[in-house]
Amino acid sequence: MEKILISGCLLGQKVRYHGGDAFCDDLIIKKWQQEDRLIAICPEVSAGLSVPRESSEIVGGTGIDVLRKSAKVLSHTGFDKTEAFIKGAKHALTVALKYNIKIAILKKNSPSCGNTTVYDGTFSGTVTAGSGVTAALLKENGMRVFNDDQLHEALEYLIALEAY
Repeated sequence: MEKILISGCLLGQKVRYHGGDAFCDDLIIKKWQQEDRLIAICPEVSAGLSVPRESSEIVGGTGIDVLRKSAKVLSHTGFDKTEAFIKGAKHALTVALKYNIKIAILKKNSPSCGNTTVYDGTFSGTVTAGSGVTAALLKENGMRVFNDDQLHEALEYLIALEAY
């Protein structure tokens, strides 16, 4: 049975920057929980960032640029959190490799977890195309990353994986 890496906030864990969650009350996730497939992570908390914490955005690029050291993750007051975000991404990758995970369901738009869009670094609520730091690292290592609006696509991918 394939395990699935999932953002802890989507399961109701109070790990988001504002101290809340992003609980995703979806039948697909409930089914995967019942099947004991889900491995919850929060890259930011695993890197030692507090709850609550200042909001952060990627400035000067996207997650892949942060990994390549050509962009940074800054808090809204300008504090550089780049190394913590990289540390959290590496921890998520370690967990994924331990469980031979091929699928991740991560929180959209997050500077760690966004898989197709992230906030643009202006702290204005504007999103731009690209992945967060953790999503980029997981993708670089061959994992398929979906967000909380792509659960049906993730389910289709899981069915295809398990058909082989």
